Amino acid sequence: MKIVGTDIAGVHVIESEAYQDARGAFSRLFCAQELAPVLEGRTIVQVNHSRTHQVGAIRGLHYQRAPHAEMKIVRCVRGRVFDVAVDLRRDSPTFLSWTSLVLTPESHLAFILPEGCAHGFQVLDEDSEMLYLHTALYTPDAEGSVRFDDPRVGVAWPLEPTDISAKDRGHAYIEENFRGLVV
Repeated sequence: MKIVGTDIAGVHVIESEAYQDARGAFSRLFCAQELAPVLEGRTIVQVNHSRTHQVGAIRGLHYQRAPHAEMKIVRCVRGRVFDVAVDLRRDSPTFLSWTSLVLTPESHLAFILPEGCAHGFQVLDEDSEMLYLHTALYTPDAEGSVRFDDPRVGVAWPLEPTDISAKDRGHAYIEENFRGLVV
């Protein structure tokens, strides 16, 4: 596994290797020892899986507020997604900036999003599936969201949005006086 930085501090890409032979392929999805430099003592406490049917569907942009803030490691295990991290951290030099990566099983890439970054994705292939590793348990009262089309963030989704949950559509835009999350 190789860990590569992005233009947002704390957001990393994991490049994994796949070993192939006549039977198929094998790749390591997680290794606490190799990821120790970015985990910095955190442990994975929850693993989630999602399947999204429709091309153009968007899930997110979600995060959890302190004291339940979480680091996420996300990987596409079927299909293809446009994955997004949005920096919401107070006093961050990249506050309200976003970065993206196309994730596929064949690329063997994963995204690491630190506490204070919102996460979302748009499905590029039907029936895409995502695997999420979390360093904090889901806590409904700590849940936060950035609306997928918030003009202050300006994510450039590659496709016209086709399917967004009522909950995600119902989130308010970021208020002008929002100073960021303390994590």
